Amino acid sequence: MTITQTVEIPASHRLTIDVPREVPTGSVILTFTPAPARGDGCPFCAAHRDPETGNPRYKPEVYEGMQEVEDMLSGKIPSTLHRHNSLEEMLVDLDSDD
Repeated sequence: MTITQTVEIPASHRLTIDVPREVPTGSVILTFTPAPARGDGCPFCAAHRDPETGNPRYKPEVYEGMQEVEDMLSGKIPSTLHRHNSLEEMLVDLDSDD
C-alpha cells in the first residue's frame, strides 16, 4: 500500500501527520521527496538551489550530466553506460585494457 500526499514543510520543520485508518498499524517507512518547483520538473534541481538567491548551487554542466543519465536510464536516448551482471564480470572488465 502506498499513500502519497504533498505537504508544505514549515520553517519549524515540524509536521503532524494524520494517517488514514486503512493503513495497518505497525512499522512503516516514511519517505520525503522534494516536490518539483513550479516551472522546474527536476526535484533534485529544486532542492539544490541557494535558499537566498534561488540560483542553482551547481554548474549547468552538472545538471546536464544528471539529465543525460536520467534519459539513458529511462530509454529516451541510447545508453553508453556499461552494466555488469555479476561482480566477477565487473572485475574482469576492470582488469582488461579496454
